Amino acid sequence: MTHTPSLAATAKLVRESFMSAVVVVMVLLGAATPALAQGLNIIRDTEIENLLQMYARPVFQAGNLEPNAITIRLIQDGSINAFVTQGNQMFLHTGLLLAAKNSNEVIGVMAHETGHIVGGHSVTFSDSMAKANTIALLTTLLGVAAGVLAKNADVGMAVGMGGQGTALRALLAFSRDQENRADQFAITALDATKQSPKGLYEFFERLSGQELLSTDRQDPYMMTHPLTRSRMDVVENAVKNSPYTDKPLDPAIEAQHRRMIAKLFAFLKPQLTTLQKYPESDKSVEARYARSVAYFRRGQTDKALPLIDGLIADFPRDPYFWELKGQMLFETGKLDASVAAYRESTKLLPNAPLNLVAMSHAMVETANPEYAEEAQKALKAALSYDAEDPWAWDLLAKSYLQSDKPGLSAYAASERALIQGQFQDVVRYSKEAEKLLEKDTPTWYRLQDIRVTAQNQLQEFIERRRR
Repeated sequence: MTHTPSLAATAKLVRESFMSAVVVVMVLLGAATPALAQGLNIIRDTEIENLLQMYARPVFQAGNLEPNAITIRLIQDGSINAFVTQGNQMFLHTGLLLAAKNSNEVIGVMAHETGHIVGGHSVTFSDSMAKANTIALLTTLLGVAAGVLAKNADVGMAVGMGGQGTALRALLAFSRDQENRADQFAITALDATKQSPKGLYEFFERLSGQELLSTDRQDPYMMTHPLTRSRMDVVENAVKNSPYTDKPLDPAIEAQHRRMIAKLFAFLKPQLTTLQKYPESDKSVEARYARSVAYFRRGQTDKALPLIDGLIADFPRDPYFWELKGQMLFETGKLDASVAAYRESTKLLPNAPLNLVAMSHAMVETANPEYAEEAQKALKAALSYDAEDPWAWDLLAKSYLQSDKPGLSAYAASERALIQGQFQDVVRYSKEAEKLLEKDTPTWYRLQDIRVTAQNQLQEFIERRRR
């Protein structure tokens, strides 16, 4: 049965189709926008993030970038891709890490992405993106109209996808010069840091085999970073001429890399697949690590805990093994034991906000006020690194309540609500906190700022609705 959609249904279809068009175009970029990153499935892991930062630090320095000013995040996506956004953020797909043969390949890709940051490509890309979005919007609207008039959704889809292709081609044509410049930066930076360009070339060479595949079967990296023959020739020439081409990989770094891949693989893949890749006969550190994660994910802590305990016995000063043990104990309801494990992790790695928050979470969940002061100290330390973490503020609000500090609890709740855009809650919590806290203190003045910001946002929202 066919029918003509109502006006409301048509408007909804227009909105959904437009967002789909924008997302399709944005995903296929080497230099995307922050809005895209907000809708992605981000994986946070201290061990992986620290290792990736270690890989990137020399390259950042070669580009005169402050390493701590660049945020590296991991996206849970099996396809091979990487991109940078405005705000100096670099994103790597899990598929890229799992596909890379060694650390040198990952470093090569990160050097290329750093070239986009150094070149300001994620900023200058905005104008081209705006033009592409306009093309995508117009053709999507035409597509929806055609589908409605023809009473056939397939007609609208065909027109809309044609427009997205036009936008995509415009974006790729714009990006080729940027890709060449990013390649040149990567080659220069790898040479300056005495690293081989072979990893970058070998990574590109494997992807170049996808050129004959249909676009829907290609990895996104091929679409976001079009591999021309001239680009391959430039990188190949660097391999032939670099004095570091055959430099051996650092065994210590490769051991860390194998651990990272094993951990990532075990968290993302089915247990059977993990146990096939890392069988019981494999007694390496990374294999034991992978099996502990695989068993843990299936709730088999009777097998997981002995493995992680064995690793801790061999490496008692490894914070990441203690962290994983803390997570295992927490998720099996052994909260006090979890706190103890997280404590060891944070002692060994005191500047890791994710670990501090995880330990505080375990403390708050015990509902034991004896943990409150320690949890609050840990959460404040975590927020000094990332003041925009709503979960840390939420835990802080709960911890303050457990230590009978309702004013500070309301203040922390208002900070959390502000970050999440819940402006009515901000006003409510800030008024409550203001009544309970001492005046003319830094926290009291901060409350005034929070409330004014929320009230202004609410007023803007009301005015927009009236238009």
